[in-house]
Amino acid sequence: MVTVGDRPAVRAARAPRRTSVQLKIVMALTGAVLLLYLIAHMIGNLKIFFGAEALDAYAAWLRTAGEPALPHGTLLWIVRVVLLVSVVAHIVSATILARRARRARPVRYAHRPPVQGSYAARTMRWGGVIIALFVVYHLLDLTTGTLNPHGVHGEVFANVVADFAPQRWYVTVFYALAVIAVGFHVRHGMWSALQTLGRSGAATQNTLKGIALGVAVLLVVGFLAVPFAVLTGLVAQ
Repeated sequence: MVTVGDRPAVRAARAPRRTSVQLKIVMALTGAVLLLYLIAHMIGNLKIFFGAEALDAYAAWLRTAGEPALPHGTLLWIVRVVLLVSVVAHIVSATILARRARRARPVRYAHRPPVQGSYAARTMRWGGVIIALFVVYHLLDLTTGTLNPHGVHGEVFANVVADFAPQRWYVTVFYALAVIAVGFHVRHGMWSALQTLGRSGAATQNTLKGIALGVAVLLVVGFLAVPFAVLTGLVAQ
């Protein structure tokens, strides 16, 4: 039993709780960075509806932004490094918190009563795996051009149109599944982050859920607009 005077033991007992809160803050902040990137990336993708020249010029600008103060491509690499650090910190924090949650309840219930929780909350782990696999494929496809049927550096419009061509419908299906997984992940993650960063009472829960759902739906619709526009012929060479 921990007594009042046993201050080292009290501090030791409080340490895991304190670090768990810190890890949740790290997850919230890195999640915010990744969400801002997703929004910016979605807006950039939608330039495809303005034609090849607009999209290709935007892609070229990403590499020349900051010149001549910064060398060619520096700003883009800074963004990539920030994203990589954010992703690693996000995954590590989530893994540690998940392991702590399992250790806190080492004995499985013989009969688990129904609990309140969304589908997104119960599938965050698998959604994260799907997203991770998609990111690897996406980089090899539209960043390096390795898996792209056109794969010409700088010809972003042509690469996207070739990627989501009707005969490659399976790519569009995989893309759609990954984007939907992102939507579920954003909805649950944003709601959790809003709770972590801002103490909210029960009266604001529906508002927070509504904001998270709205942002998630906006992202899903925005990202899926491009492949389905190509698939249906709305955007073509």
